[in-house]
Amino acid sequence: MDKKLKVLFVCVHNSARSQMAEKFLNELGKEYFIAESAGLKPGNLNQFAVRVMAEIGFDISEQKPKSVFEIFKLGKSYNFVITVCDEKTAEKCPLFPGVINTIHWSFEDPSTFQGSDEDKLAFTREVRDKIKEKILWFIDNYKKYYVE
Repeated sequence: MDKKLKVLFVCVHNSARSQMAEKFLNELGKEYFIAESAGLKPGNLNQFAVRVMAEIGFDISEQKPKSVFEIFKLGKSYNFVITVCDEKTAEKCPLFPGVINTIHWSFEDPSTFQGSDEDKLAFTREVRDKIKEKILWFIDNYKKYYVE
């Protein structure tokens, strides 16, 4: 029986931040965690996020944005729900029954970045690196709740 801890990452469009967080946790913490991601208003996968993840060997090109409300309706259960958007947006997320651990990490939205494509890539790299750092911290601090 799989006793891995289940984590749901939520943001606005499920197009960049939550997709990166899901991939990082599923790869870097796969011994302890299973991650999914969803958005309040699912959009299109952010191609800058796809590119910057590929730069460091993580392929998110086939991931599909999903609706947090659809996941909620399915009655899925999670040990952790982590919002990766701003405070105001995070307040709009539904409450999942049985979730004791709700965590908020605020990351800038790559879709709001202005400038050239190179500027957008640079900003998205910064967000990617901050997310990866948080994921490594999360694994280190929360793997102790894993039950073999």
